[in-house]
Amino acid sequence: MHDQMTDPITDPSALRGPEYAGRDDWAHHLSPAELAELDAALDGVTHAGLAPLEFTREAFPLPTLGPALAGVLDELESGRGFALLRGIPVARYDEAALYRLYWGIAVHLGDMISQNAKGDLIGRVEDVGVDINAANARGYTTNAQLHPHNDSSDIVGLLCVRQAREGGQSTIASSMAIYNEILAKHPEWIDLLYRGFHYDVRGEGVTGKANEVTRHRVPVYSFFDGRLSCRYNKRAIETAAEKTGAPLSGMEKAAVDEIARLTLDPAMRLDFEMRPGDLQLLNNHMVLHARSNFTDWPERDRRRLLLRLWVNRRDGEGRQLAPDFANRYNTGSRRGVAVAG
Repeated sequence: MHDQMTDPITDPSALRGPEYAGRDDWAHHLSPAELAELDAALDGVTHAGLAPLEFTREAFPLPTLGPALAGVLDELESGRGFALLRGIPVARYDEAALYRLYWGIAVHLGDMISQNAKGDLIGRVEDVGVDINAANARGYTTNAQLHPHNDSSDIVGLLCVRQAREGGQSTIASSMAIYNEILAKHPEWIDLLYRGFHYDVRGEGVTGKANEVTRHRVPVYSFFDGRLSCRYNKRAIETAAEKTGAPLSGMEKAAVDEIARLTLDPAMRLDFEMRPGDLQLLNNHMVLHARSNFTDWPERDRRRLLLRLWVNRRDGEGRQLAPDFANRYNTGSRRGVAVAG
């Protein structure tokens, strides 16, 4: 029996998107001094011949921006659960420099975990021609609408490098506010949401088998060490049920569908356009995100590109997670996707 949060969430994480619509005073606009600091740190690792993955926070000093990033981390964990850094001059850098710079910011946020079987720690969110309906397709490699979900790390970072010709709008919603709605209107679903579901690992599990799903049920909501956390991916829940031959019950399907509906409800969601140079940071335990489909440019060098991070807070910095909640890929607590070979 899982411990349960029986009272509504009343802290700042239980927000409604319209409170933030039409304003960006919640975003951190990088100052000229902070941008100069990034360039100086980038010069340092470049002259030392250090590539991404090869250097730590100490090799990329950010005496001004570093404390600001610490404040962002605090906001992600103890405040609203989302943040935006605005104004990274992505067009100024070639790809090698941009990856170095992005990794330099990343190491001030935490430790990166693998996002796919190739072991990517900086992932490319771009349409590479994959059909979203193909077996084991990963949504970030398509131009399709991405249904509400969160990722398998403490924090997800998305750096916009290029926008699509049309579409690709980002949507976020508080999974804490959604919990409050379910607690008030559908308390009969609470037990099954704490019990959770098996998740499809899309052929990127430890066995390498196409039909592998999580060995245990991963709770949608988990109450542990005084904190409520959420793990939800509608598509992964549904395809896991298909692979195991154990269809969702009527009540389970209704609960899974309602979380997606609430995420996209205008009364709950916050929509915003990701501009080149924007770095979106979300606490996966508190925020769900989605994306509209998009139409891209015909020229390859203009096509939509976001660079993604899956970041875990360092030991002692983030919240504690229940064991059955923290293992999402059959790889162990807080671990990423199994790396092939």
